[in-house]
Amino acid sequence: MSFPWAEQYKPKHPFMRWLDDRLPLPRLAYNSVGGGYPVPRNLNYMWNFGVLAGLALVIQIVTGIVLAMHYESSAVTAFASTQHIDRDVNQGWFLRDLHANGASFFFIVTYLHIFRGLYYGSYKPPREMVWMLGLVIFLLMMATAFMGYVLPWGQMSFWAAKVITGLFGAIPLVGEPIQHWLLGGYAPDQPTLTRFFSLHYLLPFVIAGVVILHIWALHIPGSGNPTGVDVKTPQDTVPFHPYYTAKDGWFALLGLMLLALLVFFLPDYLGHPVNYVPANPLSTPSHIVPEWYFWPYYAILRAFTWNFLWIPAKLWGVMAMFASILLLFLLPWLDKSPVRSGRYRPMFRIFFVFLILDVLVLGYCGGMPAEEPYVMISQVATAYYFAHFLIILPILSMVERTLPLPNSISESVLDGAPAHA
Repeated sequence: MSFPWAEQYKPKHPFMRWLDDRLPLPRLAYNSVGGGYPVPRNLNYMWNFGVLAGLALVIQIVTGIVLAMHYESSAVTAFASTQHIDRDVNQGWFLRDLHANGASFFFIVTYLHIFRGLYYGSYKPPREMVWMLGLVIFLLMMATAFMGYVLPWGQMSFWAAKVITGLFGAIPLVGEPIQHWLLGGYAPDQPTLTRFFSLHYLLPFVIAGVVILHIWALHIPGSGNPTGVDVKTPQDTVPFHPYYTAKDGWFALLGLMLLALLVFFLPDYLGHPVNYVPANPLSTPSHIVPEWYFWPYYAILRAFTWNFLWIPAKLWGVMAMFASILLLFLLPWLDKSPVRSGRYRPMFRIFFVFLILDVLVLGYCGGMPAEEPYVMISQVATAYYFAHFLIILPILSMVERTLPLPNSISESVLDGAPAHA
């Protein structure tokens, strides 16, 4: 299909022609994020979170590189080096608060990006690979964030490392060797910091590589849209630049303003006060919790309190926690409805609201102590979470009566009026 406005890149300056012949980076940029990339004309603001996530990754990499220049991955001096960054390094407090809150910002944006994909069916053919590469990015983010949480070597950092790595010890046969390999010993100590610091520094660049694959996979079928209807004519699209570069640009500025409010006025709001106490292996905090973005999975982990089928409760919890994420890889095959967008699936919309509420309940329970009624609520919410994907979605895809789809994207935008190029 030809797009009248999407002309091939034609450099005019002699140097640009010379460069384009030998290293066609300008052509690549033009066809990827410029006027040569056709985009559905009806994308709403939920499609802006992908760009915002990329911006968050850049912030994390840049601030992380500078912080690494002043951080000491030593069990003796790690905590003191973070205080040194806050108090003695020029603008160190800003960089550290931006990096710490930037991680929360990254996860907020990513969660919104994922739920947008769930609602609008972004996991459905032909975009299965886009969805799965996005989940790989999410898993790498979680690993990176966990190891970064350990680096300040405060009380919560130390005990979170002990608890989370202890999960691997529940795996039969290979669990304890894996746990000892991760820690570099039998408890978090100097080797743990060395390993986690090196991996925490490396993984963001791996994430950046997978992001490139994610965008590449997206450009093959093209972007989805709120109607879920495929592009049929050139009138269904507009060039990415200037329309969506302008839209993404102002939205990114709004996101940065909200991040600035968090960094300058509430820098410790999403943290834990116990982490401002140096790590002490002899003093266990009364309530050990990971960062807030892990709370739903932490609630699923703690929801299993009894042994079943000769499998310990701890192992059930570990398997359920990992399965809650790996399950999302199967969505293209679990939801077989021919309609992509939740706009045209009335029953799906109702259960989607239930899913959001369920995840919020899991997150709340994950941040609470492991006592009643939070454990019981976590068990109910965990059961619904798995039922939603394994039972409700497959049944809905067979029995749901969907609303009629528009004939084209242009029809949905212009309400049936004839489209003009």
